[in-house]
Amino acid sequence: MDFPSRNAETGFQHLCESVFVRLCQIMGTSVQVAIRRETKDIREMVERQVAENDDVIVIMSGSMGEGFRLESSDLDIMNWLNDHRVIWDMCQSEYYYTENKTLILLDSSESPPGFTLLELLTPTTDREVQSACVPMNDRLYISSSLYRQQTQTNMLPGSTEHGPCESGEVLGRIEYDIAQCFACDFWPPSASSWINRCHSWPEREVVDDRIRNGCHFVPIGNPLGLHEHEEWRISFSVAEHKLVHTMNHCQFLTYGLLKIFLKEVIKDKQSEETNNLLCSYDMKTAVFWVIQQNNVSLWCPKNLLVGFWVCFKLLLKWVYKGVCPNFFIPQNNLFMTKINGSAQRSLFLQLHGLYEKGLACLLQSPSIRSYITDVLYNPRLSICTDEDRMKSECEYDVDLFNEIARNVSQEPQNLDHCIKYLQALELMIGLPLTQYQVLMLQKITATILQSTAFTLHNMYTNTGLNKQMYIADRMTSHMLKLAAKFGCISDMMYIALHYFKILRYRDALSITEIIKVKLTQPGLMYKRCVDPERYIEAVGGQSWSTKMRQAVTFDFMLNKSVCFINELTAEQQSALQNNFSLRIPLFVVLHFVEFLCYRHIDTTSAQTALEELQDLIYHDQGLYVPEHHRDISWEILGICQQMTGNLQAALFSYQKSLTQYPWNRIHTASQMRIQNLHTTDMVE
Repeated sequence: MDFPSRNAETGFQHLCESVFVRLCQIMGTSVQVAIRRETKDIREMVERQVAENDDVIVIMSGSMGEGFRLESSDLDIMNWLNDHRVIWDMCQSEYYYTENKTLILLDSSESPPGFTLLELLTPTTDREVQSACVPMNDRLYISSSLYRQQTQTNMLPGSTEHGPCESGEVLGRIEYDIAQCFACDFWPPSASSWINRCHSWPEREVVDDRIRNGCHFVPIGNPLGLHEHEEWRISFSVAEHKLVHTMNHCQFLTYGLLKIFLKEVIKDKQSEETNNLLCSYDMKTAVFWVIQQNNVSLWCPKNLLVGFWVCFKLLLKWVYKGVCPNFFIPQNNLFMTKINGSAQRSLFLQLHGLYEKGLACLLQSPSIRSYITDVLYNPRLSICTDEDRMKSECEYDVDLFNEIARNVSQEPQNLDHCIKYLQALELMIGLPLTQYQVLMLQKITATILQSTAFTLHNMYTNTGLNKQMYIADRMTSHMLKLAAKFGCISDMMYIALHYFKILRYRDALSITEIIKVKLTQPGLMYKRCVDPERYIEAVGGQSWSTKMRQAVTFDFMLNKSVCFINELTAEQQSALQNNFSLRIPLFVVLHFVEFLCYRHIDTTSAQTALEELQDLIYHDQGLYVPEHHRDISWEILGICQQMTGNLQAALFSYQKSLTQYPWNRIHTASQMRIQNLHTTDMVE
């Protein structure tokens, strides 16, 4: 690529800075990336603290867990049984109490590097593991292919098997991969060379932390192995996450640029023969090797494209040789089964053609092109790489509160579980947390207090023990008011709901009136819907805690194990069967509770509330009733219509609910309500 002859070096630096600015727009500044990671880390930390021995541990892996929020970013999830552990050597069994842990022994004697067999050492009570066991050489092994079949959850309609994962799409645009795996608390001996290579990166503290946390095994074998259908692949996903988190922002953006380059340039030009030979994991592997081998002297905005080009040349070399060494187990060639023969030659020629163009090959990327040409045509263009000036206060707040909403999913199952959550939260108060993590912890606390309050109230309802009910009501009210102080506007709705449950309808309506006033204020933030100027006028410069309480609202979440609204029992049961929880737009639940309260004190106002609800659901363009919550919104409208005796309108609403994307998994309840309406018609 040609640069202005008067100062080629300055021109190149300007080009790098321009691309840096563009990548910050696409992938976020270092602050935005930190927000995404740190809020997720707190959620996972809390869940780990309260995990029972027989629980399933769930973590977010993949690009979203690494901090990306690209349109193409997959939602990758890893699950494993907390009471099953893999060991490398029999002597490691002494670290476990086998009465509550099932031990699995690794056997890699006949497997290619990076793969292994898993022998069941001690009995298991898990049916899926039992069903996946196969006898081999007088021993019992867990078959990876059978385990995949047994654990397929069919999370959403259209899910399919993809490698070791169950894959599908949410709302036709968000791809997800769910991997059911096994955990090992020990670092694999076959990856010991990685420890010895870590001289400058990552730091020793990070290396030691990764060694202490072991690895995982995902259910996929090597097609060239002797036992493809029984073998498991060693996964370092959690370690890779931490390594990506240790990258500086330029290194992270370089990784992101490689992902964009793969999608928009390499894959866009691939023939049918070479289609999908390279993947995002290959890009990540290249970045890891380049950083560790110190092939780039300085990772900074002025040098951004140097790092990209070094990684691209390494990738080209790997394709030429047909060898891409796994970062942790180099003997495991990631290209072994996919890049060889004529496809390898075709792919190399394609990549070499891009290499010959030099950095001009980036002009083929629609996402980057204009930021390159702007500099080429205007070498004196002023470029600001100061991240603090790239995003406004409001933009950062939108990211922070949306990440908090994404990670608030704690659902204690009973009072003991609630107490365990509260104890875990109390212990975390003294930890050295970042400002984002403190706010995340604050919102989780509000959520746990709400579940605890309604769990306690439900325990003493209809017991006939008036004194206990009075005490429970006092405690419930106190916890809900405390939660509202910790949380956001939508958290006040739980107070109104409690008043409704104890028949204090006017008190409930007084709360809904306060909420309605707050929801009409010009600076309100709901998801990504906000007027930046009005928002800053209202709460600019104030603490995040104040902003969340005064100007932010989330969707209304119902813990699947707790009864919040009797009128939604059928829907909660339907969602519970699919291990889902109900999430309702706040504006919908507000009109719903008003309708339920007014039915007891003012039928005219009840009709008004119903009409407002109907108008919202019929005419909202996805602003306050998001597409993925329209199933429960139509369902609630139908319930209200049925309660007023308008059965035809209710039938229409239930049928509309069934035609929506089944996000809340309430189709069983909708079908039951439709059937009941038909039965009512027959009786009449």
